[in-house]
Amino acid sequence: MDLVKVEEAIGMVIGHDLTKIVPGEFKGVAFKKGHIITESDIEELKNIGKNHIYAINLSNGLLHEDECALKIGQALVNKETGTYFDGPSEGKVNIKSNTKGLLKINLSSLDDINDIENIILSTLHCNTLVEKGDTVAGTKIIPLAIDEKYIKRIQEICINDKVIWVKPFEYQKVGIVITGTEVFQGRIKDKFEPVITNKLKQFPCEIIGTTFVPDDLHQITKAIEEFISKGVDIVITSGGMSVDADDVTPKAIKHCSTEVVSYGSPVLPGAMFMLAYSNHTSIIGLPACGMFNKATVFDLILPRIMAKDKITRKEINKLAHGGLCLKCEECKYPVCPFGK
Repeated sequence: MDLVKVEEAIGMVIGHDLTKIVPGEFKGVAFKKGHIITESDIEELKNIGKNHIYAINLSNGLLHEDECALKIGQALVNKETGTYFDGPSEGKVNIKSNTKGLLKINLSSLDDINDIENIILSTLHCNTLVEKGDTVAGTKIIPLAIDEKYIKRIQEICINDKVIWVKPFEYQKVGIVITGTEVFQGRIKDKFEPVITNKLKQFPCEIIGTTFVPDDLHQITKAIEEFISKGVDIVITSGGMSVDADDVTPKAIKHCSTEVVSYGSPVLPGAMFMLAYSNHTSIIGLPACGMFNKATVFDLILPRIMAKDKITRKEINKLAHGGLCLKCEECKYPVCPFGK
């Protein structure tokens, strides 16, 4: 910052808050840090006793924090990102979702941007379910002004890759297969179907049917295959996922699949979870924990399937880090560490 006469400070940036004091009446900020001085400010500066100030000269290739934030926002947002930004305000812009969907973050590009001196970009976690209008990221520069070359580096990163975007959920048809001889025979009341349908309500999908079958390999296989033949996008099976002698659902899923991604997940609750594909149809095997816990591995995987992500075994394995539910007395998922 330079020490300059106020008359020579027009177009420069105030380097710190300037206080106005009227004895017995007022004491507060007259000019905020970051304010760009105009000719009309000169008399008021003198009125508060400021004939000289510390200011930043923007004529030397420096950009003001608001202009920097604006340029960063413009670099991060385009018609393909499903986002928009508001601001700048106090040197910051917020990136917001333009649709309901799954937030995607290019973590490598995010690291590259934050590695640029004096610039920060903060985001929500990748694969967070977001609503339209949700703030998904915020960005600003640290000082009041920086060299334009740093902003150009961000623009170059964003030209080559999307850094932040929202993948909209797609309309999908769902078939539900409830397994369990005790349920099929009416010995106990099924509790799985209402849990599944309630979780599906937040997505643009249609449940085309629910089939109840006993713990019989042939009948479970037939029920899954019938839904696949009807062109469903997702088949959700519940129950019969353990290693008990009567639990044959995993065998049925395997029989119907062209690819088994994983039988078992490093998530608690949800260890006996299964995910497979029959060509383009997702087949999900839900263990019994889904009936009794508000948040399970199903809640971590379902949004991705609804966005038509192709999930790999490696991605399921990565859920181990943060995959332990604390089973809090009052569950506040997803505002908690589970799945993060």
